[in-house]
Amino acid sequence: MSATGHNNRTLWIAFGANLGIAAAKFGAAALTGSSAMLTEGVHSVVDSTNQLLLLWGRRASRRPADELHPFGYGRELYFWSFVVAVLVFALGAGVSVYEGILHIAEPEPAVSPLIAYGVLAIAFLLEGGSTVSAFKEFRLTKGQLGWLQAVQRSKDPPGFIVLLENGAAMAGILIAATGLAISQWTGDPRFDGAASIVIGLILGLTAFLLAYESKALLIGEAADPEIVGGLRRLIADRPGITAVGEILTVHSSPDMITAMASVNFDDAISAGDVERIVDAVERDACAHFPTVKRLYIRPRSDIAAGG
Repeated sequence: MSATGHNNRTLWIAFGANLGIAAAKFGAAALTGSSAMLTEGVHSVVDSTNQLLLLWGRRASRRPADELHPFGYGRELYFWSFVVAVLVFALGAGVSVYEGILHIAEPEPAVSPLIAYGVLAIAFLLEGGSTVSAFKEFRLTKGQLGWLQAVQRSKDPPGFIVLLENGAAMAGILIAATGLAISQWTGDPRFDGAASIVIGLILGLTAFLLAYESKALLIGEAADPEIVGGLRRLIADRPGITAVGEILTVHSSPDMITAMASVNFDDAISAGDVERIVDAVERDACAHFPTVKRLYIRPRSDIAAGG
């Protein structure tokens, strides 16, 4: 699976769509008094804010390394991705559940529900367009992996965050429309509040998944097994190396891997030969695997042949 990540096009498309959708939803909520519609408006504002944070995180992560951060600022992207997950939970899920409970405790019938249906239909189309864009871009990098496995192994959070957020948004729109319809059909506005609570639960689950994946990247996630296996073969095939021990890798950003390998050298070669072999291995590794920016070789004499 490619680690080069997604460009900003999907984020900008999602941001523009969510901003327009939020304005329409808040307007409809003010006209109809629908709790689920208000919840959906908050949801769209949170999503818009999240896209801005991810854009900022991506930009900040590209700053060059300096004395204080010798490995660069790549994990800025992972930090802001985790912040996004917290916002989805605190603002999205929290406000949704609160508004739902409030509407159930103090039910008020919706006014002009046709306006709400129209806004929800437009929102669904806009979210659908944004989702298709995110879907196509994520599909390009997932390779032969399944969708869930691709999310778990992705090293570029914005790609799967936009995909999951858009999926939750489209589900929320359908639930809001269903709650409004049942409220209109039964004459009981509490169903509108119940829909708001369900939307909040969906956002809570989405936030948990985002936080789980972002946390794994933030604390340091290993490179894909294909890259580790490729490094092992490349090192083992080098003349003068008799065995390869453990290979440790960590992603500092979607396109930056630092690797460390324990290697047993042939006792018959000189120290100068060892230096030349190390230089050649490091050069070849970076050429074959562009995301491997640094490879450190540690000579070891206690590694058996075959690793």
